[in-house]
Amino acid sequence: MKQTIFTLLLLSTIGFMSCRKLGTEPNITQYDQSQILNYIKANGITGMKQDTVGGDTSGIYYKILQPGSGTSLTYSDEVSYVFTLRSFDGLYSSTDTITNQYFGYIGHIASAGLPVGLEIAIMNDLKYSGGSMRVLIPSNLAYGVEGYGTGSTSVAGSHIAGNQCLDYYVHIIDKQPDTVAQYLYDEQVITNYIAAQKLAGYQNDGGVWFKILTPGTGTADPITDNTTIQAQYNERLLDGTVLGGANPTTGVDSTSFDVPTLIPGVTRMLEKHAVKGTVISMIIPSGQAYGTSSPTGTPPNACLRYEFTIVDVSP
Repeated sequence: MKQTIFTLLLLSTIGFMSCRKLGTEPNITQYDQSQILNYIKANGITGMKQDTVGGDTSGIYYKILQPGSGTSLTYSDEVSYVFTLRSFDGLYSSTDTITNQYFGYIGHIASAGLPVGLEIAIMNDLKYSGGSMRVLIPSNLAYGVEGYGTGSTSVAGSHIAGNQCLDYYVHIIDKQPDTVAQYLYDEQVITNYIAAQKLAGYQNDGGVWFKILTPGTGTADPITDNTTIQAQYNERLLDGTVLGGANPTTGVDSTSFDVPTLIPGVTRMLEKHAVKGTVISMIIPSGQAYGTSSPTGTPPNACLRYEFTIVDVSP
């Protein structure tokens, strides 16, 4: 009898402790929500709403900073957007909107290595081209327990730790194929860049900003679509990232180009403003650079900066 009573008490205790454990230890959804609410409070963030599309919450919190317009976006729409992100622990931050650019289908955002929560937030909450939002993404809709990146979590900016919620800013520039918004965005990016870099003497010619650093003397041979030029040059993103170049200061001699093979903005500026001996600086909007068909290492819809020294011109 005593053995039976002891066994029943033991089983009751185990059952009680199991229930207590289930009742006190939060699952990942509860943990993420707690982290987000604490983050909002700690950072004095106001105006955040909970994503409740479909009658249930995804755990995403968002704030529309600038409403978009037009037709509501769908998963099959192509969009161009820029973004910044920060992990809640503050150890990972990526704020360079020159390189943080995406062009593609909304339904492919997650397959491009970005959080599925970002895809959900754009569809459920931002909804329209031209809109901007701040969105807090729970870890279970971000990079989960594995985190993201190959670096050490102890080195700031190299790796997103596991179970980290993310703080995103997103701006949808354009709904393709309409390119007007992209053109206006590029124009603002370039004028902001010129102001920030304190560049003087640049002129705007059809969206391309240029400055003659050294006038040329070889007026006998104009640069045309039938011209081959020998040039020293460098090519950069507006954040300073070097994409290519042929310049003696880097140990590389000049390079030969058939003018029509250059990007449209460079071709137009060289034909209008350069001759043999000219040194010209150009800031090219994405629509006159590579657009969405960017080569490896160049973000889609990137504005570019060039310096060309025209060494020789041959018809």
